Amino acid sequence: MIDETTKALSFYADERGASRLYAYLSGLEKDPGLRKRFAELARVEAMHTAFWRAFLLKRGITPSEPSWFSFTWARLLRRILGTRRYLSVLEIGETTAIDSYYAFLTSTTLEESEKSAIAHVIEDELGHEQELEEQFSALPKDNVRDFVMGMNDGLVELLGAVTGLSAVYPTRPQIVGVNGLVVGLAGALSMAIGTWVSVRSQRQVNEGVRRKTDLLFSVAPKRAQTELAKKLNESGMPADLTDEITGKLASNKDAMIALLTEVTPSNEIRSALFTGAAYIIGLLFPVLPYFFAKNSFTALILSVVFAGLALAIVASIITLTAGSNAFRTKIREMVITGLGAAAASYAFGLLVQAVFGIKA
Repeated sequence: MIDETTKALSFYADERGASRLYAYLSGLEKDPGLRKRFAELARVEAMHTAFWRAFLLKRGITPSEPSWFSFTWARLLRRILGTRRYLSVLEIGETTAIDSYYAFLTSTTLEESEKSAIAHVIEDELGHEQELEEQFSALPKDNVRDFVMGMNDGLVELLGAVTGLSAVYPTRPQIVGVNGLVVGLAGALSMAIGTWVSVRSQRQVNEGVRRKTDLLFSVAPKRAQTELAKKLNESGMPADLTDEITGKLASNKDAMIALLTEVTPSNEIRSALFTGAAYIIGLLFPVLPYFFAKNSFTALILSVVFAGLALAIVASIITLTAGSNAFRTKIREMVITGLGAAAASYAFGLLVQAVFGIKA
């Protein structure tokens, strides 16, 4: 059972901090449109603050002002990241708030007026999350996906490679490092080319579907409607609703084509560059220690530590991009799988050394 006063105090502090933060961002923003939106967000969060204050006062609790430490940290983070990147980070806070409010709403004994008010707060927070995602995203999510995929592959593959080579060349860390770089650069090129081919192929497939639909719409509009109805039915839409939608779209070729084709990145070169560059960044964490350490064992320890930290960062980016608040779960999942692959590679290196008698 949720302790309602403890949670309400937490909600009050969060909303008071959010109101203060958006007011601060409004004062800094030079763009009139963004400044107005920040001021509106601050006003809505102030209304939420007032609700939670009244909620607590009704239960005989007078909330104190939240600490300025979190606000100071928020200002510092905003200065480091810049407004748009920082607002991308705030998306995760909105998701967390929504989950917490819904849990409170469904598991706490409340008056009907309080339930209605909290439901309205959740609706506001959902709007905030969507606005932060749509208006203030620092990077297109397709490119975030490309970057994360490339960096994760570079980390895990090269960590596994240098770990296995460490068992074979325990006293020659520079050889391990050079081999790691060679393998890594080849891998980065392969990843970039693979991404370019994949995105370009999907775009060409979509263009083919568009041409086919355009042709069908011109010479056999009924057949085009049938194709759309088939796709809608496959998605689980009821037949009567499918007939209604296809009937209304019968004269809207562009809308019909949009529904029949998938959305893919339009710039395969940018996707390839993001993936390849991220792969190279990822490989640096496990490889660089081998150029400075005296032996491969020391380099391996540093490599594992650096790679583990980098994997945690990648996991954080994934949860942020997905709008999830499961930071710890994702970090644990990625670090364990990445280091597990390294351990398996090290064991395989020992096996190779024993079977073939390689010593260095």
